[in-house]
Amino acid sequence: MALAENENMNLFTVTPNLPTEALVINSYETFSSVRTLLLNLSNDLTGEHRDVALAIHQLSELGVMLVSQMMDRQAPLSQG
Repeated sequence: MALAENENMNLFTVTPNLPTEALVINSYETFSSVRTLLLNLSNDLTGEHRDVALAIHQLSELGVMLVSQMMDRQAPLSQG
């Protein structure tokens, strides 16, 4: 098949119409996993490669914090 014919084929998709809560929780878990993997990887690296891994870790930590804040804001709505 030509590439043009496969343009709409995605390896990964997000199921349409998932509840917001499910999206937020899965986002949090994904960021948390990336954060942990990067921190573990940085222990095995040195120099510039370690610096890059730690910078990506810091960005993923920011993602965890942002999604955590969303979860805190969603909790009162979900309980009501």
